[in-house]
Amino acid sequence: MYSLAFDTTAAGCSVALMKDEKCLDKFVEEMDFGQAEVLIPAIQNLLQKHNLQVKDLDLMAVCTGPGSFTGVRSSISAARAFAFACPKMVVTGVSAFDAYAYSLSWTPEEIAPVNAVIIETKREDFYFQLFDEHLNKITEPNALNREDIIAELRGKKVSFIGDGVERFLATPTGLSLHSILMKPHLDIEDLALCAIRKFQKKTTDYPKPVYLRAPDVCIK
Repeated sequence: MYSLAFDTTAAGCSVALMKDEKCLDKFVEEMDFGQAEVLIPAIQNLLQKHNLQVKDLDLMAVCTGPGSFTGVRSSISAARAFAFACPKMVVTGVSAFDAYAYSLSWTPEEIAPVNAVIIETKREDFYFQLFDEHLNKITEPNALNREDIIAELRGKKVSFIGDGVERFLATPTGLSLHSILMKPHLDIEDLALCAIRKFQKKTTDYPKPVYLRAPDVCIK
């Protein structure tokens, strides 16, 4: 089975081409702007490099956020366009929260009774969701300030993972910490494997954006 996963929701553009559960190739480039222009050529180049076309894919996965408004819309729009063009291909969305939580499965000893995914917003607050020891969701995704997150976790043994962890823990929290995984960005292979697991369990869903706050817009 061939599958493709991509993400433009944060400060970069990443694409992974998978055969079954093995990564054949990937493209990762850090950038603050311009992800939409880079995404389609990156997908095209990866497929051509391995003599494949989009119609050869069994599964396509896209990160649904949270993240930048433009980045989320760009990648989801691309995934939906591919779905129209190739109706036999399964297209699914995977949230960044789920992909970060899935990455904990590689190191079971770092899984705590409560596992907090903290994603950077580049503002005063954080994107936040909790998972249990089986990596099942125990809260809805939210955008919360640091004090509210600390209040939510007080008295619990917790592991932290995500690209917002470093800033969140920059000053003492007084929390009971089990493990800390400060990832600079979401691993696109984890997103792909998370999607493959959804495909195997027949729980794929049409990609819908994860919006936790209104977009920042202004009149110049």
